[in-house]
Amino acid sequence: MQEWTAFLTNGLNLFNLLILSYFFLGNGIYTLLMVLSLGWVWLHNRRRAYQSLDELRDPVQMLPVTLIMPAWNEENSILEAVRSALEMDYPSLEVIVVDDGSTDWTLRRLISTYHLLPMDLTYRPRLATRLVRGFYLNPEIPNLLVVSKARGGKADALNVGINLCRTPYFSSLDADCVLERDALLRLMWPIFNSPAETVVSTGIIRIINGCKVENGQVVKAGLPRSLLERFQVVEYLRTFLFGRTGWDLLGGTLIVSGAFAVYEREIVVEAGGFQQGTVTEDLELIVRLQRWAAQQRRPIKTSFTVDPVCWTECPATTKMLARQLRRWQLGLCQTLWKHREMLFNRKYGIAGLLSFPFHLYIEGLGAAVEFIGYLLIPLAIVLKLVPLYLCLLFIVLGLAYGSFLSVGAVLLEELAHRRYPRTRDLLALLVYAVFENIGYRQLILFYRFQGVLRFLTRFRQWEKVVHVGARAQA
Repeated sequence: MQEWTAFLTNGLNLFNLLILSYFFLGNGIYTLLMVLSLGWVWLHNRRRAYQSLDELRDPVQMLPVTLIMPAWNEENSILEAVRSALEMDYPSLEVIVVDDGSTDWTLRRLISTYHLLPMDLTYRPRLATRLVRGFYLNPEIPNLLVVSKARGGKADALNVGINLCRTPYFSSLDADCVLERDALLRLMWPIFNSPAETVVSTGIIRIINGCKVENGQVVKAGLPRSLLERFQVVEYLRTFLFGRTGWDLLGGTLIVSGAFAVYEREIVVEAGGFQQGTVTEDLELIVRLQRWAAQQRRPIKTSFTVDPVCWTECPATTKMLARQLRRWQLGLCQTLWKHREMLFNRKYGIAGLLSFPFHLYIEGLGAAVEFIGYLLIPLAIVLKLVPLYLCLLFIVLGLAYGSFLSVGAVLLEELAHRRYPRTRDLLALLVYAVFENIGYRQLILFYRFQGVLRFLTRFRQWEKVVHVGARAQA
């Protein structure tokens, strides 16, 4: 009995050290990212007053772009997304919608709404894909092409679009997203102006739930009604305004949003396109591009910009939120394991020495560490390994600092963009930022912990998140 107690005591002490390192390393890096982001947003806002997008509207100077939209059973949102894409403020834009074997009315709604006709097109795949069944066009809408193919997954659908793409750059766009009119112009701005070869450019994702949408555009930003959706608004602000901005400034970007990003087509093809080995093909591609560039000794740049806005629908129920978070966590673990050679490898620069270890420990394993920590606290108190007051103090400090970061993200949003102009919306977001770490944080940790377990048990199934068109009524 004494040996078992000693073993348990040593194990808990070791886990306590793990928790402490997770707390201080994670919050320390998050603080660094926050400081960098605050400085960058202030400087960016000053520069933006003197910048004009007019030169990007010149079709002679601007590079044409193909927007690829994979769709599988998106009948509730596909028409709004396509309308938004076709009305983009961009001089030379092609739109390819790839229907990935939908079993609902997705394809039929597109054909009916845009009066599309079946056409014979030459298809020469550079990337291997599942069977392409047909092409649909309307001569009066020459920049819209709808493709029907056998079910193969999102990565396979994106590769079909790349095979059909004839422009130097392409943009991926999820079928449940709505773009602001100048989003693509702003996304191409860093590509147009950067002295380095920018192969990926991505922008900010915002939640459309509760917003007023007319003719494929968000005409009035608003907050959703439910607690679950409002907490997600705060979470997205923190993720994009702090996390993505900070890593971009450090040159250690490993994650971009697959919902809306621009890629240099030829580089992506040379690197092998989107691959099926993980459930987050966008994340895996970015990490693989980092490895490919280092192996080819070819300096490349990945850019994140806070201006281009893509509005997306977040899960409205805990069931759908669980599916989304489990898939994201599973895909993160799969990608980090697949490219584990990068860990602490100076050949990959900041990405290998700082960003990869951070995502592995804090974002990947950290979900399990923190969740298990909540479960072990009562055990540590019972065994008198840690005084009760120290446990409570540590919990309070952790929750308080998490709330501080969330409040900072909301204030940064108000400073930089003011997408929620009503005072009551700002105050509501600040309240939700304070209480996000009590209840909601533990819920998402539980779902992410399930994602880690699925990785360990080699679960590979893609969990479909069903959206219901959660926009405010016009």
